[in-house]
Amino acid sequence: MRGNDETVLAQTLDWLRQGRRVALLTVLGTYGASPRPPGALAAIRDDGMICGSVSGGCVEDDLRREIAEGGVFGDGRTAWVRSFGASVEERQRYRLPCGNSLRVAVETMPDLAQLEALLAAVRQRRCLWRRVDYQDGAAYLLNEGPADAFAEDETGFSVLHGPRWRLLIIGGAELGRYLAQVALTLDYAVTVCEPREEYAAGWELGGVALSAEMPDDLVLAFGCDERTAVVAVTHDPKLDDLALMEALKLPCHYVGALGSATTTMKRKARLAEHFGLTPAELDRLHGPVGLAIGSRTPAEIAVSIAADLIASRSACHREGAHGEERSCRT
Repeated sequence: MRGNDETVLAQTLDWLRQGRRVALLTVLGTYGASPRPPGALAAIRDDGMICGSVSGGCVEDDLRREIAEGGVFGDGRTAWVRSFGASVEERQRYRLPCGNSLRVAVETMPDLAQLEALLAAVRQRRCLWRRVDYQDGAAYLLNEGPADAFAEDETGFSVLHGPRWRLLIIGGAELGRYLAQVALTLDYAVTVCEPREEYAAGWELGGVALSAEMPDDLVLAFGCDERTAVVAVTHDPKLDDLALMEALKLPCHYVGALGSATTTMKRKARLAEHFGLTPAELDRLHGPVGLAIGSRTPAEIAVSIAADLIASRSACHREGAHGEERSCRT
């Protein structure tokens, strides 16, 4: 999903169950730089409480006032488009990045049962399209949709909603901890595999699941798919190789391992000789892991790995958009 959309759906449902009125916001289009892509969600409650964002903070205050004070819940409209930055004056007023403009769809009567079904699908790691028609504000959940993850025409828009990207880190020492923290900010659901008691003791990183299972067992149980990345950073082949020998056979969008070019060459030879991995499977290994940015410290290496994960994730989106390989299918 895009950013914190799962959180937005869950919060919207909670508000609706409390009997509150909620406006569901969807980014439709941006021109210039933007912190939130088309299809991103936010929700504003009838008293102005907000969950998520559509612009990173530039226009949210105006939207909150319009929704909380402007009577939008009683004016008969169920879905319409709000534009920001159409003029030079508006762009200066809203301080949209790089002279940007922004279009947002506003729905004031989201269907509770439909959003429950959508959130359930996301949490079950299934993908669904949500189609919204402008004429009557009707929304539909569909198993199939356009080639792109977001599409709009004169009658409405369609958004592909899917499970969060997941990252399985093998190793909970200093580098693993740094990488877990960075990955959380990138909206990965992070799990750390650390069977060594001396490194697992005292783990206090909130929002990260810690497992003491052996790496190969955890990889097989993890349900790795195209939205899963596996990164081995223990620097201990007895642990890293166990994860890699299974992960490289699965459809993970990224599999990487810490180590120099020489270490990577020896690792590939080991995996081929002792575990029967094919050349095609070994070619999928990102090693040395991370982008070559001159990183030296554990924190710098974590940033380089995170940057490579972003590049790989973006490539998955581009492939899906061009129909070469859909990374999120039912």
